[in-house]
Amino acid sequence: MPQYAILIYEKETPGGVADIPPDVMEANMRVGEQVAAMGARVVHEQGLEPSTATRTIHKDGLVTDGPFIESREVIAGFFVVETEDFETALAIGKLLPIMDGAVEVRPLLPAG
Repeated sequence: MPQYAILIYEKETPGGVADIPPDVMEANMRVGEQVAAMGARVVHEQGLEPSTATRTIHKDGLVTDGPFIESREVIAGFFVVETEDFETALAIGKLLPIMDGAVEVRPLLPAG
């Protein structure tokens, strides 16, 4: 079955997870059940540390602080889902409660 990466972008907040409203956290906790009900499977999910913990390695080997791309939003986390088609992956992306960011859905290259 094809796999898709679902990237979650949010505006970074100083308090991190503590700044996420309870209703948003609860909605996030229900996503796994909703994905299963759609006949799909979460292969992997991961939240990320704040961008202040990020380092970028450039082509010449120079290491700099922070993300390479300057953006209002940072990648807050990601999922890898396995589902029958891109439309279902998009529907899964729409389940995620975004406060002030966006969700990006990308097909992954087949393994092998």
